[in-house]
Amino acid sequence: MNWIFLIVAGLFEIAWAIGLKYTDGFTKLFPSIFTIVAMIISLVLLSYSVKNIPIGTAYAVWTGIGAAGTAILGIYLFNESKEPLRIFFIILIVIGIVGLKFFDRS
Repeated sequence: MNWIFLIVAGLFEIAWAIGLKYTDGFTKLFPSIFTIVAMIISLVLLSYSVKNIPIGTAYAVWTGIGAAGTAILGIYLFNESKEPLRIFFIILIVIGIVGLKFFDRS
């Protein structure tokens, strides 16, 4: 269950990171509320997950999901670079996340 909390926390991290783009410096009310709520949910779920997952592993997975997911959505939503080397490094992040999950001994 802790890994599910962690994965969902990572998805909410993607949501708030993308939400930041729409807040216009927190000057737009509804995108700002969405972003703040997503931040809170992400942190609460992360805090639940670290009860039984080592903090280093949990934090690396949480930020990895957020970084890779945000980069991928940035490509599709904001027409950010699709350069093959960039995609390669995003894939490396995902491989690292999967590796941490499968080699976690806790």
